Amino acid sequence: MNWYGILAIYRFEMARTRRTIFQSIVSPVISTSLYFVVFGAAIGSRLPQIQGISYGEFIVPGLIMLMLLTQSVSNASFGIYFPKFSGTIYELLSAPISSLEIVIGYVGAAATKSVLLGLIVLVTAAAFVELRIDHPLLMITFLVLTAVSFSLLGFIIGIWAQGFEQLQVIPLLVVTPLTFLGGTFYSMNVLPLTWQRISMFNPLVYLISGFRWSFYSIADVHIGISLAVGTVFLLACLTAIWWIFRTGYRLKS
Repeated sequence: MNWYGILAIYRFEMARTRRTIFQSIVSPVISTSLYFVVFGAAIGSRLPQIQGISYGEFIVPGLIMLMLLTQSVSNASFGIYFPKFSGTIYELLSAPISSLEIVIGYVGAAATKSVLLGLIVLVTAAAFVELRIDHPLLMITFLVLTAVSFSLLGFIIGIWAQGFEQLQVIPLLVVTPLTFLGGTFYSMNVLPLTWQRISMFNPLVYLISGFRWSFYSIADVHIGISLAVGTVFLLACLTAIWWIFRTGYRLKS
């Protein structure tokens, strides 16, 4: 394993975050604070408790997952797209570093940024509501599993995209809507039975539900099923990336 090559990619990607600190860190924190002001305080004060917790507390895991999902995809997709755009991807492919090491470097950096951002959002949330975390190890597990899985998805999108428009299509038109429809701001129990069944086809329901269970021991889906779905999604992304490097799809042409 070429750890020097992995570390070089990792450091380069992390340095890009430091150069864009406002866009990478400050902006998401401000957006989260606005969510709490609007939903947690203005709207949440008029809503009854959900399974024994206030609405402001209830939306915290969903907001963290919203930031985690979008930032993981964005960081990883931009990270690999720019070498393609500038042509330096060919230097990377000809360097004495394997495809696995390239993925570890880029995805590791993107996942690290997302996890750090998730923890910052968690600290920000504590300034607005009283939080409790019933299962901290499981919370970290979901945090890392989601960050890595969607960083892999972002890596795939970055390779697939042939322009900045395509780079934004899946995050804006697929990931973000599915996150909002995945129980970020509500419990599946409030939906009619038909819509509850339809929602079960949304994979983000399982991730958000499992993450919320790690906080308050309440969930729309059994925690074991949530972990299984997250693991299957991770394996599916790894398989897709293996195929991309095996065939050279949009890398060598």
